[in-house]
Amino acid sequence: MGTPGQSRTGHPEAGWAGRTAGLIGSCHPGPVVAVTALTTALAVTAGQSAARCVLTALAVLTGQLSVGWCNDAFDAHRDLAAGRQGKPVVDGTVRVAEVWVAAYTALALCVPLSFACGLLAGAVHLTGVAAAWAYDLRLKATVWSWVPYAVGFAALPAFVALGLPGGPWPAWWAVTAGALLGIGAHLGDVLPDIRGDLAIGVRGWPHRLGPDGARLLLPVPLVAASATLVLGPAGPPGGRGIAALAAAALVAVAGTVLGRRRERAAFAAAVAVAVVDVALLLVRGTGIA
Repeated sequence: MGTPGQSRTGHPEAGWAGRTAGLIGSCHPGPVVAVTALTTALAVTAGQSAARCVLTALAVLTGQLSVGWCNDAFDAHRDLAAGRQGKPVVDGTVRVAEVWVAAYTALALCVPLSFACGLLAGAVHLTGVAAAWAYDLRLKATVWSWVPYAVGFAALPAFVALGLPGGPWPAWWAVTAGALLGIGAHLGDVLPDIRGDLAIGVRGWPHRLGPDGARLLLPVPLVAASATLVLGPAGPPGGRGIAALAAAALVAVAGTVLGRRRERAAFAAAVAVAVVDVALLLVRGTGIA
């Protein structure tokens, strides 16, 4: 036990401002902002009303916050044991119990916000959030670790489409591309830390492939998503679509080749292809339903 002025990690307890900053850091703010911004932009391009776009954004934001906080709270014991720096729980700026409270509060808000976008739309979005919680709590260290990412990312364009007037069913290519992007995001998220994860016993799907296997596979789902977004919608793909697909493939190949010597090159190339995919998804946004 620590002294009255210390947290359970042995660090001095942070004040209110420090704990707030710790909670923000514990939610994985980068992915939270990126996913919320992408889904909101997709809602705008798909033609949702301003009010519905706000509801969509709030539902996704609270869902992503709950997932990020759940991840840090559940992994706290492992992060503490490994002494991972830069984690608010490890640094003592926020307590594990506070992160759990934040996670459940965000999840409680996410439920009514999701259903406010429509019953079916809400059910689809909450399925994606539930898959992400399943990843945090159980599937992360199994061969099925890719499934929550595929389900969660596929749910986002479906959520947007079902939130349009009349609740139209989403286009197959939008959902498929979302799933492929999710698988690529999983590989890309794990790759930079894969050796450290293996050292502490994490054995998800990318870890079982090993660093080289994960690096080689990383661009495949991302380029497949590019092809789906370019060739999937009805009508000719157009010159810009073909050019975007060719560029994505070339960047992916270059990243794979350079990644043999510089692993960061493979990750950077994957990010570049993902950016192309996101741009294609937004351009095709008007046809997702």
